Amino acid sequence: MTGPTGNVGRHVVSQLTAAGLEVRALVRDPARAPEGVEAVKGDLFAPETLEPALEGVESVFLIWPGFAAATAAPVVKLVAAHARRIVYLSADVEDLADDERPTLFHQEIERLIRHTGLSWTFLRPGGFAANTLGWAEQIRQGVVRWPYGEARRALIHEKDIAAVAVHVLTSAGHGGARYVLSGPEQLTQAEQARIIGEVVGREVRWEEMPPDEAREWLLGSWGEATFVDGALATWRSFVDAPERVTDTVPRLLGRPALTFREWAGDHAGDFR
Repeated sequence: MTGPTGNVGRHVVSQLTAAGLEVRALVRDPARAPEGVEAVKGDLFAPETLEPALEGVESVFLIWPGFAAATAAPVVKLVAAHARRIVYLSADVEDLADDERPTLFHQEIERLIRHTGLSWTFLRPGGFAANTLGWAEQIRQGVVRWPYGEARRALIHEKDIAAVAVHVLTSAGHGGARYVLSGPEQLTQAEQARIIGEVVGREVRWEEMPPDEAREWLLGSWGEATFVDGALATWRSFVDAPERVTDTVPRLLGRPALTFREWAGDHAGDFR
């Protein structure tokens, strides 16, 4: 699997190893690999390094780093030459207009995978609850200043994404599936900030940031104008058309999806 140290990947690793399954993890630095895995040094941006990691592999869980798919074609070709199945962590952007999509690289990688002949499954989560970790310093100050406080989202806990990935990797019947994943409730961004404050025992106020100001700040932080403009358009769209809630997590896992408040409780230490 790729991305074993990230928000989702580390939970996939822990759940697979807890089930007694062998996991081979592709890492740039084997010293940082999670315990209980076979760590193999490699880099998706350097496809020539991947052969040792793919030798003898049956299934691949692919998390693509960053927002560029420049080396995706040779990587997908290599995976197809070794594995029989691939589960790709994509994104739920099909319902957005082209000018609202923060990136199209997920669709390009999906297209490459579909043409390999591999058995494939695409996991398409919407907003990640973990993205609100970017507010941590503002939460500590008691004021979150950000654009589109009324944007209503159905943020998903990374543990649920991982649990679905593990379910798909360890059971049959998921070939050709495109699973759209969400949390169980729609909350405005202002409500998300308030809930985090309640969980950590601090009153948190929302202060609306003008979109033009947010764009300048994000350009300085992210650097990519296309991605910044797409993200702002997406947040704006959720004011009038909230992010959808799906039943995929409870349907596949047989339990309710974790709430945003539960996510905040799991991450309370990150906001204190």
